Amino acid sequence: MSKQSIFGRIAQLTRANINALLDQAEDPAKMLDQLVRDYTNSIAEAEQAIAQTIGNLRMQEQDYQEDVRASQDWGRKALAASQKADDLRQQGSPDADKFDNLAKVALSKQMQSESEARSAEPSIRQQTEVVDKLKSGLDTMKQKLDELKSKRSELIARQKTAQAQAQVHDAITSIDIMDPTSEIGRFEEKIRREEAKVLGQQELAASSLDAQFEALENHDRDIEIEARLAELKAGRQQAVTSGQQQSAVTDGTVDAEVVDR
Repeated sequence: MSKQSIFGRIAQLTRANINALLDQAEDPAKMLDQLVRDYTNSIAEAEQAIAQTIGNLRMQEQDYQEDVRASQDWGRKALAASQKADDLRQQGSPDADKFDNLAKVALSKQMQSESEARSAEPSIRQQTEVVDKLKSGLDTMKQKLDELKSKRSELIARQKTAQAQAQVHDAITSIDIMDPTSEIGRFEEKIRREEAKVLGQQELAASSLDAQFEALENHDRDIEIEARLAELKAGRQQAVTSGQQQSAVTDGTVDAEVVDR
């Protein structure tokens, strides 16, 4: 993965507005799961790419340090060769020029090492800045990932809470005795209908029984009327008979009195 693609991926993910994405999602939980997977995969890829970039930077730094050390080493060698040439020249030795030439070769090597070191410095600075940005972006991605996981846990907890509240509400509704549509309400209505049926049966039975008693009372009344009529008839006959006897006695008494006279 190139540096450009790394920067692009990190910039895209770090700029992502999680809340806005969730607002647009039909199923926020599934979208969070997908985002967690995407972030996790992107972080793993970014870590590998950044590790490679850091490795390249460390190699450049090692090369730079080697060039610096080589420059210093060639400088020491040039100085030693120059001093040797001066000593030999004081002694009148013909080898003095030879050591001056060695000093020149060492100085040339020193200049080459210094040039390589200088040319590596801009690249090292640039790579260092890139690595710092990549590390910062990676840290931001990891923070985003933690935020996503926390958001997912929060969302799932809220979803479970909402489901629990819905269940409690349904349970309360189902046992609300004031609600005619609840289970208790429907059961109560069924009992009321059964009670009404029993009352109707009782009322029907009572009216039938009353009718029987009324019929019995009417029958007894008829019997009593017949009995009284019979008594009335018997009593009238007796009264008539008693009246005739009383008249006869009266007449006899009168006749006797007349005779006596």
